[in-house]
Amino acid sequence: MNPIAEHTLHLDPKVRQEARNRLLSAKGHLEGILKMLEGEPYCVDVLKQIKAVQGALDKVGDLVLKSHLEHHVASAAQRGDTDELVAELMEVLKYR
Repeated sequence: MNPIAEHTLHLDPKVRQEARNRLLSAKGHLEGILKMLEGEPYCVDVLKQIKAVQGALDKVGDLVLKSHLEHHVASAAQRGDTDELVAELMEVLKYR
């Protein structure tokens, strides 16, 4: 089996659309922040927009992590790549 195909992103279409919508929202907030910085915005307003972007990205990250756990980690022992997947997850999670 192709190892790349085996580890592709598996998201239910509804979840994929939710992730897309959140990323588009984050994009809008980010564009808003950039526009704000062209002027003299109030610090708290900028911080609120930054928090909105972070929240959207965190939620999408949670959706992708859940998918990875369900579709790849749960079957790692059967495939014999448990150590690799654990190391990979530990690497990713240190940035959370």
